[in-house]
Amino acid sequence: MQESMSKNEAIRRAEELREQLNYHSRKYYVEDNPEISDFAYDALLRELTEIEEAYPELITPDSPTQRVGGAPLDQFEPVTHTVVMESLQDAFSFDELYAFDKRMREALGEEAAPLYSVEPKIDGLSVSLEYEKGVFVRGSTRGDGTTGENITANLKTVGSIPLRLTQPVTIEVRGEVYMPHKSFFKLVERQELNGEAPAKNPRNAAAGSLRQKDPKVTAQRELDIFVFNVQRVEGRDLNGHLESLAYLKELGFKTLPFYMGCDSIEKAAAEIQRIGENRGELDFDIDGAVVKLDAFSQRETLGSTAKFPRWAIAYKYPPEEKRTVLRAIEVEVGRTGKLTPTAVFDPTQLAGTTVRRAVLHNEDFIKEKDIRIGDTIVVSKAGDIIPQVVEVAAHGQDSAPYVMPRTCPSCGARVFREEDEAATYCTNAACPAQLLRHLIHFASKDAMDIKGLGPAVLRQLVETHLVSTPDDLYALRLEDVEQLERMGQKSAANLLSALDKSRQNDVYRLIFGLGVRHIGLKGAKLLAQRFGSLPAVMAASAEEMEAIDGFGAIMAENAVGFFGLQETKDLVARLQAAGLRMDSNLAAKEEGEDCPFAGMTFVLTGTLPHFTRDQAAAIIEEKGGKVSASVSKRTDYVLAGEAAGSKLTKAQSLGVSILDEAAFLELAGLQTPFK
Repeated sequence: MQESMSKNEAIRRAEELREQLNYHSRKYYVEDNPEISDFAYDALLRELTEIEEAYPELITPDSPTQRVGGAPLDQFEPVTHTVVMESLQDAFSFDELYAFDKRMREALGEEAAPLYSVEPKIDGLSVSLEYEKGVFVRGSTRGDGTTGENITANLKTVGSIPLRLTQPVTIEVRGEVYMPHKSFFKLVERQELNGEAPAKNPRNAAAGSLRQKDPKVTAQRELDIFVFNVQRVEGRDLNGHLESLAYLKELGFKTLPFYMGCDSIEKAAAEIQRIGENRGELDFDIDGAVVKLDAFSQRETLGSTAKFPRWAIAYKYPPEEKRTVLRAIEVEVGRTGKLTPTAVFDPTQLAGTTVRRAVLHNEDFIKEKDIRIGDTIVVSKAGDIIPQVVEVAAHGQDSAPYVMPRTCPSCGARVFREEDEAATYCTNAACPAQLLRHLIHFASKDAMDIKGLGPAVLRQLVETHLVSTPDDLYALRLEDVEQLERMGQKSAANLLSALDKSRQNDVYRLIFGLGVRHIGLKGAKLLAQRFGSLPAVMAASAEEMEAIDGFGAIMAENAVGFFGLQETKDLVARLQAAGLRMDSNLAAKEEGEDCPFAGMTFVLTGTLPHFTRDQAAAIIEEKGGKVSASVSKRTDYVLAGEAAGSKLTKAQSLGVSILDEAAFLELAGLQTPFK
């Protein structure tokens, strides 16, 4: 923004930019017909952001800059729906569909022939969107139909939800938030690379994304929505469902991609069959088709039961199952060393796509179903997207029970399985199959926190053979990094600077980054605090580790086993030679040292003025205290910032001492905010 811009000029320009950005958002997300490039859109958004930073009073609720903003929430507030968000009665056969039609005709009389609308039943999360004079003011989940949860901040991150409508109307609408298949596959890939449990299906992924406490996490999930119902509207009379869908589109909503009016149940059944036959070609999940009376007057005549509207029914498609022959079981190795068996079978068509593979999870799953190579198996798609083996139809001739490999298929090291777990693991921390996932974890925020070293860059470093172990990262040169795709001289220099900065990290980050099984961030901090350095941790016995409050026997056994491996010892020696810090500020302090929080438990809530919760937690732990996620009678202090939620309320009810940022700094003996 030009510094000479007056406030009046800023007001006019901000209004122009908001109008342009909302228009182009609608063209991109709703109409799938963008008129400008992403670069041009980002330039407009950046200009508006600069104006609003200079004049914060100009920020409006419908500003495109507000799609991701605000602090993470402790909880979602309840919302009582003005119009009940009803569920639908299910039908599993065309006989039930014809019985529904018979009820409609009997209730309405033969002279009032019903017109039906038929539309796909989107498999996502149902939400309510409320607008006042055309501006989005609140969004909520369906909940039990009467009471849902306020998830406005998260819904604002969904690009296809308009923040301002094309008309200044006061309206409440209902829609289904879903995760497109392409977004789901990207999420699963990211989760697997990070060693996280992958989402089971797009519906669960969408629901979990919308209930994230931090809107910035929701924004990364690339959710979408179809709006399909007018719950209430002021100043507009609508006569039927098909008319209302056209009106929703006119207002700028992304409506259902296809729907049809049918003047007979036979035509409705034919449309349901057509939708079912083509559902495999869609980029989103549907679990059925919905048949509704179109005329609102007829709906009012029929009313609802205690559970469902009488004027609608949802036809559910049966899961498609196919038989095929299992040709092999391949075993892949994940970041944590977990061995995952995968079925490889003759190609077969399922829900519109050709499938050849399905995850078999673990040895117990294979034994339970008695899956053998050469068997004829029954496969289906969970949620119409994830292939799965349902059962064995027949064993192959001379087939034998499958046995998991006793050595790692990637590196040849021995594998093991703990008594209480179904999974099998490779013992070699330097296993090549784990390399990329291990490096991603090593560079992650809670580990070495190396800015600019994301999965895309690490993949290139591995594929170009510049990096094969974590210590190789610290030997990178400017000319090595510059040659990577989308990595100029400045970006390369910033990455090397971030790597150099990470050398000074507290050693608990390195312990966590090494990826010891069962040792999370908290466990790494406990080890660093108790032993003070990585060499001391490596020399400690299982008994010494078990004596740590909060450190269990399995954690101790895994830590001792991991640090006892020669591969681990060699890696730590190379990291130490690369200049990484091996000691910790969390180490228990001698009497008389600066340890004012010794024995104290803190809980953090809300947004602090000058530093993040992670930075506050670092102060607490450095001063000898502990950070807990929940408030109890044993909590000594609650550090509360702006927009503190239920934790503050509970602390007040229990009489727990509450600190603001200034009081906290004074108690810690600090003069200036931690930065």
